[in-house]
Amino acid sequence: MSLLRSAATISGLTLFSRVTGMLRDVLIASVFGAGPLTDAFWVAFRIPNLLRRLFAEGAFSQAFVPILGEIRQRGDHDSLRRLLDRVALLLFISLCGVTLAGILGASWVVTAMASGMRTAARAHEFQEAIWMTQLMFPYIICMSLVAFASGVLNTFSRFAVPAFTPVLLNLSMIAASLLLTRYLDQPIHALAIGVVIGGVLQLAVQWIALGRLGMLPRYGDGLRAAWQDPTVRRILRQMLPATLGVSVAQLSLLINTNIATWLAPGSVTWLSFADRLMEFPTALLGVALGTVLLPSLSAAHARDDHRAYNALLDWGLRLVLLLGLPAALGMALLSDGLVATLFNYGAFSATDVAQTRLAVTAYAAGLLGLLAIKILAPGFYAKQDIRTPVRIAIAVLVFTQLMNLILVPWLAHAGLALSIGLGASANALCLVVLLRRRGLYTPLPGWTGFALKLLPALGALALVLGWADRHLDWVALGAQPAARIAWLLSVLMLAVLAYFSTLFLFGFRPRDFTRRQS
Repeated sequence: MSLLRSAATISGLTLFSRVTGMLRDVLIASVFGAGPLTDAFWVAFRIPNLLRRLFAEGAFSQAFVPILGEIRQRGDHDSLRRLLDRVALLLFISLCGVTLAGILGASWVVTAMASGMRTAARAHEFQEAIWMTQLMFPYIICMSLVAFASGVLNTFSRFAVPAFTPVLLNLSMIAASLLLTRYLDQPIHALAIGVVIGGVLQLAVQWIALGRLGMLPRYGDGLRAAWQDPTVRRILRQMLPATLGVSVAQLSLLINTNIATWLAPGSVTWLSFADRLMEFPTALLGVALGTVLLPSLSAAHARDDHRAYNALLDWGLRLVLLLGLPAALGMALLSDGLVATLFNYGAFSATDVAQTRLAVTAYAAGLLGLLAIKILAPGFYAKQDIRTPVRIAIAVLVFTQLMNLILVPWLAHAGLALSIGLGASANALCLVVLLRRRGLYTPLPGWTGFALKLLPALGALALVLGWADRHLDWVALGAQPAARIAWLLSVLMLAVLAYFSTLFLFGFRPRDFTRRQS
C-alpha cells in the first residue's frame, strides 16, 4: 500500500471523527452556549486531555514506536512480544497512580489550570470544574492504553482502527447530551459522563484489534521483570526528554487556558470551538502524515537508507504545502461563514460568533507551522533524537509567552491563539534549519517549479473566498439555516474546484505524490 493511500485512509476516517466531533460541539453550543458552566467543562476536559497528550500520545509514542519498529525490523518475534507485555504492564500501573493522585488533588489541578475561577463570584463554576475533573480523570488510563495499542497497530501498518476509534468518544458525548441531561440536577455533567464512557469504548475496540493481530499484552512476567528489562529502560530513557518536550507544549496550553479564565466569560469556550476548527486540517493532514511517516522513517533509519529517509521528508513537506496553504486561506477568509454555520444556533449568539471568528483567524496564521511540525519532528524521533525537538520547544515556549505579553492586552483571547500560531511557525522553522544543517534532510530538485505552480491555484482560491466574505452576511442567514448551509457548501465546493482545477492546468497530477511504504 502506498503512503499516500495510507494517509488518505487515516484522513478519511479522521474526517469522520472530526465531523462527529463537530456535531458534538454544535450540540454543546446549542444546548449549553458559551457561559461559565461550559467553560468549567472545557477546563475539566482539558486536564485529562493534557495528560493524555503528555504521557500517551506524546512522550510515550515518540519513544515507543521507533524502538518497536527497530525490533520488528530485526524479525525477533519473542523479543517483540516480551517488550509489549512489559511496556503495557508498566504503563497501566504508572497511569493508575497518576489518576489516583489527580482525583485526590483535583482542586489544586483545577487551580493550576484556571486560577481565574478561584474568585468568589465564580465559586460555583470552580466547584463544578473540580467535580467533573475527578469524574473524568480515569479517562487517561483508557487513552494511554489506547495510545499503546495504536502504536503497535500503526507499526504493523494497521492504520484504520486507531484512526476510527475517536469517533466513539464523540458519539458517546452526543448520546449522553441527548439522553442524560434531563435526569441530572446539573445537565453539563452529562458531557463528563459521556467522556468516560467514550474512553472505555475506544479501549475495548483497540484491544480487540490487538487480539486479532495476536499482540494482546499478557502480564505474566511481573513488575520487577518489566522494570529490569533493558529495552524497557531504553524506552524510559527516551521518554524523559520526550516528556519534557511534550510538557513544554502542554505547559503553554495550560498557561493560555489560565490566562483565558481571567478574560471575559466565554473565552475558554470561544478558544475551544476555534481549536476544533483548527483540528480539522491538523488532524486530516498533519496527524495522518505524521502517523504514516514515523514508522517508515524509523524503518529507513534502521536500514541506514538515507536516500529513502530524505525522500520521505520531502514528500511530506510538499503535501503539507499543497493542502495546508489552502486550508489556512480557508480558515482566514471564510472564518465568519464556518463559525456561524456550525455554531450559531440556540444559546450561541452573534457575539459568540464574532469572538470565535477572531480566534479562528488568529489560528490560521500558524496553521502551516503546526502542520509542518508533524512532518519535521518525526525526522528527529525516527533517529531516536528527542533532545533536539525538546530544546526547540523550550525556546518556543519562552517566545510564545513573550508574544502573549504583547498580544493578549491588544487582542484578548485571539491574542492567545495568535501566539500559539507564531510559536508553531518558529518551531517548524527551527526544525527544518537543523535538519538541513545536520545533513539529515536535503530537498529534492523541483521546489521552485512546485512553488510557481502552486501560487496561481492559491490566487484562484483566494478570489472565491474573498468574494464570499464580502457579499454574504453569515449571521443574518441564520434566519434560514438550510440556506446558510447550502451557501457554505457551495462556496467550499467552488473554492475546491477552483484550486484543484488550477493545479491541474499547471501540471499537478496525483501520481506526483504517491510513495510506496518502506
